[in-house]
Amino acid sequence: MNGEPLICLRDVRKTFDLGGAAVRALDGVDLDIRRGEYVGIMGPSGSGKTTLMDILGFLSRPTGGSYDFEGRRVESLADDELAALRGERVGFIFQTFNLLPRLSAIENAELPLLYRRVSRRQRRARAEAMLRQVGLEARLYHKPNELSGGERQRVAIARALINQPSVVLADEPTGALDSATGEAILELIEALYRGGQTIVMVTHDTRIAARVQRVIRLRDGRVEG
Repeated sequence: MNGEPLICLRDVRKTFDLGGAAVRALDGVDLDIRRGEYVGIMGPSGSGKTTLMDILGFLSRPTGGSYDFEGRRVESLADDELAALRGERVGFIFQTFNLLPRLSAIENAELPLLYRRVSRRQRRARAEAMLRQVGLEARLYHKPNELSGGERQRVAIARALINQPSVVLADEPTGALDSATGEAILELIEALYRGGQTIVMVTHDTRIAARVQRVIRLRDGRVEG
């Protein structure tokens, strides 16, 4: 984890206009995340966690401040450049899985490659390899409604990893799962971290936060401490 940070935020602000009133969701965030880190983000409702994750994943632009990703100044990029960066360098894991119901597990996993116009043969081979890695080799052609919650989250993890991203952003990845299934998903995420994957995870659970490498606490749009 030497060298320049993978992610570098300086005085990042984000303001929303809600009914004519300016609401500052982020109020001067400074943050460095280095390659190979496993970072947890915590904070009460309204603290800015979701806004921060949206900015980290290029889903939203800061109102002010600077964001450097892999040494590139994000605010200088055009929308199509941001979309390409998001598709190639960031993997997303959501609480609600966000799988397409009409597609099989392997079709859901390969979607990021479809958007990059990778050939069908290559997409299928890589998606199958990723699903095997997360233990779903027997469920390749099952649709989401034929899978358990834990299996659906494993498909989402395979989809997040298929582009070999620089960072995986996980938003409450065990929030919709029972405790035993959630534990299995956490163990899978921790195995990815031990393998060198950079992971940033939002959680409200102090027991989960105790397992990450470093915790960032937000309150009122600022990093505490």
